[in-house]
Amino acid sequence: MRIVIITLGVIGLAITFRWPLIGAILFAPLVIATLVPNIEWLGPVASRFKTDEREVWLTIDDGPTDDTPALLDLLDRYAVHATFFVKGILAAAHPEFIEQIIARGHTIGNHSHTHPAGFFWCLPPHAIARQIDQCNAVIPPTKLFRAPVGHKNLFVHPALRKRGMALIGFSARAYDAIERDPDVIAKRIVRSLEPGAIVLLHQGRDWSLRAIETTIVAIRERGYSFRNTNK
Repeated sequence: MRIVIITLGVIGLAITFRWPLIGAILFAPLVIATLVPNIEWLGPVASRFKTDEREVWLTIDDGPTDDTPALLDLLDRYAVHATFFVKGILAAAHPEFIEQIIARGHTIGNHSHTHPAGFFWCLPPHAIARQIDQCNAVIPPTKLFRAPVGHKNLFVHPALRKRGMALIGFSARAYDAIERDPDVIAKRIVRSLEPGAIVLLHQGRDWSLRAIETTIVAIRERGYSFRNTNK
């Protein structure tokens, strides 16, 4: 599929000035594969995990931020393990938070170094590699990478494959980076729950702790447990 998508994109781009409509149609799959999270046309994206249990995987993006100690206390209180997809630039500024995350039994994933949300999708190969490597240099070894906003381009999978890493997506999302109401966030998450769901939440916003706690309670009320990320 990857070769087909790239080939269509190249042909579409080559003919777009002569036959704009046909060129746009041929180029469209590459745009969709790049900008729509979890689509696997350019390579594998883990948006669920295999399980025989009624369990989900909690992932938390955009840290480490000042609310990390309080968030770790919250997770301890509910006996929940999570994977923190961190920004390298923040991890470098707060290595003590990274140490606390690991010491409290959670795992770390790479969320790029500077989180260029608006243009990660159009970065060239060397810039993609730099975003991955600079973050890896300041966090414990990890095989997990989550692209900013879930966007990726045709250079992301080769870079990850070279480093033995996997692209991690999500299946339950609430847009809580901008949505402020914890109840709305929790309701959106639980609507997408199924065994093996990967739940995406964020830290660092004024409402993040309330939203995460409300969501944990709502997930538990529906009979789900949380995957132990250290297994």
